Amino acid sequence: MLSGAALAQADTPLGARAAGLGNASVTLSDLWAVHNNIAGITGVKELQAGTYAENRSGVKAFTTVALAGVYPTRYGSYGVSLSTFGDQLFRQQHAGLGIAHKLGQFSIGAKVDVWQIAVKGYGSQKALAFSVGGQAEIVPQLHFGAYAYNLNQAKLATFEDERLPTVMKAGLSYSPYRKLLLAVETEKNIDYDATFKGGIEYQILEDKFTLRSGFISKTNTLTFGAGFKARLLLIDYAFGNATPLGNSHHLSVAYHFSKP
Repeated sequence: MLSGAALAQADTPLGARAAGLGNASVTLSDLWAVHNNIAGITGVKELQAGTYAENRSGVKAFTTVALAGVYPTRYGSYGVSLSTFGDQLFRQQHAGLGIAHKLGQFSIGAKVDVWQIAVKGYGSQKALAFSVGGQAEIVPQLHFGAYAYNLNQAKLATFEDERLPTVMKAGLSYSPYRKLLLAVETEKNIDYDATFKGGIEYQILEDKFTLRSGFISKTNTLTFGAGFKARLLLIDYAFGNATPLGNSHHLSVAYHFSKP
């Protein structure tokens, strides 16, 4: 039997930038959009790859490690993501492949993820999840994003009808000027109440250094983060506090394989 709390990890956004913004990531166009909203990988203009690590509450078993890559072409952008969560008692792993295409002011994408959940003493189960996403520039500097995760309601076990979470999310982001980004998002797991997320990002030091902060209503979590860009390397860190659940730490590193 698999707990709902553990299965909920399947739809958790990846990347320290998203974490610093309170996971208000549905409108973001970056490397980690390959997991957060596949349509957003159209904003990646050169080959990129990155790694991400997250720990919650200081517990080793609550650690996520992920890899991602995006390859843009004239025919569309292709993305791949891998992740693992847990320890020898409970292990959750995934491998995903997606494609996105930009049509004028609109971007659309689709992705398939293969998940494997293993529980010591209960064996393991695999499931296939299909997701679609879209982004659009409504007016200059105002963007809309929407993402539907696990549309097929993939089943892991017949016992108690255990399935991967099916999640719908939509949001807006606005840049009143180039260095400032404001993002808001509503997320709805079909089995639970909706949650609100919001974040703010400000670039300083000639775009080399970025500060972020965010909020997640469901867990009353405050998040803070920072990003540093050095030539072709981008490093992001985020910290979250959800008392009494404890603190979370997020670190991601991305590399551009060609000059912008």
